Amino acid sequence: MNPPPNLTDPLVLFMPSGKRGRFPKGTPILDAARELGVYVESVCGGRATCGRCQIEVQEGQFAKHKIVSSLDNISAMGGKERRYAEKRGLADGRRLSCSATIEGDLVVDVPQDTVINAQVVRKSPIERTIERNPAVQLCYVEVDEPDMHKPLGDLDRLKAVLERDWGWEDLLVSQHIIPTVQATLRKGNWGVTAAIHQDLESSRPTIIALWPGLHNEAYGIACDIGSTTIAMHLVSLLSGRIAASSGTSNPQIRFGEDLMSRVSYVMMNPDGRVAMTKAVRGAVNALIEKVCREGGVDQDDILDSVFVGNPIMHHLFLGIDPTELGQAPFALAVSGAVHSWGSELGLAINFGARVYVLPCIAGHVGADAAGAVLSEQPHHQDRMMLMVDVGTNAEIVLGNSQRVVAASSPTGPAFEGAEITSGQRAAPGAIERVRIDKDTLEPRFTIIGSDLWSDDAGFEADAARLGITGICGSAIIEVVAEMYLAGIMSEDGVINGALAAKSPRIVADGRTWSYVLHEGKQRILITQTDVRAVQLAKAALYAGIRLLMEKLGIDHVDTIRFAGAFGSFIDPKYAMVLGLIPDCELSEVKAVGNAAGTGALMALLNRDYRREIEEVVRRIEKIETALEPRFQNHFIHAMALPNKVDPFPKLAAQVALPPKAEPASDAEPGQVTPRRRSREERAARRVRG
Repeated sequence: MNPPPNLTDPLVLFMPSGKRGRFPKGTPILDAARELGVYVESVCGGRATCGRCQIEVQEGQFAKHKIVSSLDNISAMGGKERRYAEKRGLADGRRLSCSATIEGDLVVDVPQDTVINAQVVRKSPIERTIERNPAVQLCYVEVDEPDMHKPLGDLDRLKAVLERDWGWEDLLVSQHIIPTVQATLRKGNWGVTAAIHQDLESSRPTIIALWPGLHNEAYGIACDIGSTTIAMHLVSLLSGRIAASSGTSNPQIRFGEDLMSRVSYVMMNPDGRVAMTKAVRGAVNALIEKVCREGGVDQDDILDSVFVGNPIMHHLFLGIDPTELGQAPFALAVSGAVHSWGSELGLAINFGARVYVLPCIAGHVGADAAGAVLSEQPHHQDRMMLMVDVGTNAEIVLGNSQRVVAASSPTGPAFEGAEITSGQRAAPGAIERVRIDKDTLEPRFTIIGSDLWSDDAGFEADAARLGITGICGSAIIEVVAEMYLAGIMSEDGVINGALAAKSPRIVADGRTWSYVLHEGKQRILITQTDVRAVQLAKAALYAGIRLLMEKLGIDHVDTIRFAGAFGSFIDPKYAMVLGLIPDCELSEVKAVGNAAGTGALMALLNRDYRREIEEVVRRIEKIETALEPRFQNHFIHAMALPNKVDPFPKLAAQVALPPKAEPASDAEPGQVTPRRRSREERAARRVRG
């Protein structure tokens, strides 16, 4: 053991972390880094064989830090280091920190530009750093050969050297490894690399994989199983580098477009659960194969995995019948985190690989919402954050460091294009952005696959190539909001038939009126029924949000986050004009993309995040909107744009909202004025189930 440092010992500064300390001469640089908490990878246990612990010494006078650093202050290259450089190659200026020792003051750079030295994930799906503390570690050891005078078994000697060299005590061994230990040791000439898994600090570590010789590859997958799309990241557990990211459609769609239809399929078909579990696992395996192919990774090198999903996807992936989630009281089979094995779930990864599934928050607020909470961290800030994942069943989380509440709200499929006359899923040719001139009532729009607006030169060529096929969710929000801003309809959502005299875009549609968004091979209309479907969807979401605000005793939120793929395409201004979300500074409304997948990635790279989200989920208060008597009142008021009673002063400061007015009287063929209270009360009761 090195003697304790004193003020005459060399001063060592590690960059870019800025951590510094004094160490006696002769201290290996790797040991100094570890003592200061500077991450430097090492698989071989200081044998100078893996090459992962490379560093660079900076030369010169660093006045700010009062250090004069020189190559003379590091030990000369020893035999092991020279052999590594000859066999593997070592870039100019690079040294192996496990072999090089401190001989004077040093400024040591831990290179961030190579995979083997990368400490954190810096970008790709997220723009943040993730400190590494994975549940899997690779350890290279050299095991003593058998000795007739010491009749200790090969596996026992392996465990002994892992304890001696790496400090792993009381190791468990996965059963599938035991029959192969002797052959693996002999194939590696008694040098082997063991993969050790330990999730909980209190749990016994387990050998989950074993390779002959030095093995330098260990990967994990972070996967978000959505009802429509499955997204996956393939990540190096040794460096944090994201090797590949990809997504695929969830094949369960053929059993039902929305979640409840899939539950119904299970209830009506004896083999329904098995079929859907097989389908989703097959899609996950196909995605694993794809990301491994794109990242140049062997699937057998995947040793850990983290999954998130809404409660029904969560249950079906785990092979659990979701029937109870289709009826009150919406009971989860398991709400806590799930620890399992890839082999048990039929995943095409290393046989000993482990699976971790984040906890679910409530019956309709799942592990995906937990992942989003982990990603956005409302529980770590003083400001009041609202998180919304808009879908057929919207998931809502509201809170700050003092208290967090969550709920789900049955918005229905309108925002996904269903129940809308010309609605469709986002695909090339679908209208995705809409603007309406207040004076002429003429629209202009963009379609997916083209960067041009419909009144731009060249748009017709793009439209001919792509077609104008329908209207997707983001445009549905925008067109209804624009119709309100342009005065085409009242705050109560009634299209003003009197405007037919002003514009041919207003057309009779039975006893109601419609707005013609596009005339072409396919006529795209926004009907009164379409507006009604959007009102019902947005009112259900807003009512759920208002209930959570009441529970926290607040009248406003400080910041809003749209999670999920759909949320990435929602324009905050139009979401607020519609009354989908409460009043807030528009600059504080942001899309965070697949926050659930980011949370899964965090839990994969750092097991401490697993403990964090497990503890946070236990503290989150779950509100069941169907049981709240105030839901109906909030729903009725939220049917208006933006809202019948709630003020939107921040929005009004940036957007010219129409004055409050009663629904316009109608021209022939006549608009039936809705009976406001009774119709909306019935709608609220239907939404609440």
